[in-house]
Amino acid sequence: MSQDIRIKRGVDIKLVGKAEKMFANVTQAKMFALQPDDFHGITPKLTVKAGEQVKAGDTLFYSKYNDKIKFTSPVSGEVVEIVRGAKRKILEVKVLIDSEITYKEFSTSSSSREEVIETLLESGAWAFIKQRPYDVIANPSDKPKAIFISGFNSAPLAADYDFTLQGKEKSLQKGIDIMSILTNGKVHLSLDGSKPASIFQNISGVDVHNVTGPHPAGNVGVQIHHIDPVNKGERVWTVTPHDLVIIGDLFLTGNFNAERVVALTGSGVNKPRYVKTIAGTSLENILKDSLKSTDARIISGGPLTGTKVSKNGYLGYYDNQITILPEGKSHRFFGWVPWLYNNIFSIAGSSFASTGKEYDMDTNKNGETRGFVVTGEMEKVFPFDIYPMYLVKSIMYNDIGEMENQGIYEVAPEDFALAEVINTSKIDIQKVVREGLDLMVKEVG
Repeated sequence: MSQDIRIKRGVDIKLVGKAEKMFANVTQAKMFALQPDDFHGITPKLTVKAGEQVKAGDTLFYSKYNDKIKFTSPVSGEVVEIVRGAKRKILEVKVLIDSEITYKEFSTSSSSREEVIETLLESGAWAFIKQRPYDVIANPSDKPKAIFISGFNSAPLAADYDFTLQGKEKSLQKGIDIMSILTNGKVHLSLDGSKPASIFQNISGVDVHNVTGPHPAGNVGVQIHHIDPVNKGERVWTVTPHDLVIIGDLFLTGNFNAERVVALTGSGVNKPRYVKTIAGTSLENILKDSLKSTDARIISGGPLTGTKVSKNGYLGYYDNQITILPEGKSHRFFGWVPWLYNNIFSIAGSSFASTGKEYDMDTNKNGETRGFVVTGEMEKVFPFDIYPMYLVKSIMYNDIGEMENQGIYEVAPEDFALAEVINTSKIDIQKVVREGLDLMVKEVG
């Protein structure tokens, strides 16, 4: 079954620095780290200490409030350090990789839902399955009404799925087969209706939806909203194609293999291209000789939703993109005058730059935080049947009933990334939405 969906509200921001479809020659990093902050809502409880040897797939920590949900090492080696922050909060569990990776063996049986869940939990691959509402790791005790997979990423500089997933057709199909065991409902796969990735051409066991339109058409939340919206008390699960490959490999080989193909992108990169690596890798080798300037913003993830990291930081657990942008520290004299600058992105006509061109943008917000009063802006790029400003304001004053009425169960922070870019208030809308979702988890569950 195939369904066509047309997204009209949104905008494609074309940035300089898209990765060329070739691999960079990068030496494998020696240090890897699992960072609990990558798993929102998880309070970690350690199972290892510095000096211990682990295999790829051995548990490093588990969730304090659900000890079945485990987080495992992406490589084998020695646990060299547990990095802590304020109040002894665990920030990183560092592992020095062995010269040759050894793997813990897991069951490959998938004859029942219980067996599949057990293997996913024991291997740590359960962390790849997230739920809506709340955009957190799914509860294995729940039964979702459906599972959603977005087969494309419409965000700026996003990795090309045909390139990053090439040769992984068998693992991808196995991952989808596993997903079909986890739900009595449908497994939905959304593809770019204008140019679907060929990697999905022969995939079976899914309901295919061809989605066309500007970003955020590739956001799984947008697709859920137009296909099978989430109501109060319902659960749907989501998983990305790259994580499906890891799950598929797990059930084909019995090994937790966290390999990734990562796009190194952005105008701050000398030669944007792809890198073969492993989740949680140190970025030091990847960034060596790649930066045009030392004064650059390093982002694990995409430019709209990624996390700022240091040059010696680590790749986020879910990320398959690294973005480097110039730091926007300069002040534009009369920056609001449209004819003085032709490289400023604007959907409001405040710049003479064409919205079809590629922009060499920096991190400058072009203004300070202002009153959140201008209406009609966010609606232009927010393709939900939801009033985004009313929802965000209801979150700001913690009105749970109003948050429910305005559609809090359907959204995730990434769905507001474009609204954050174009909003003249300069408010960190994604942070506000995340706080609202956390409040709902606490108060409603």
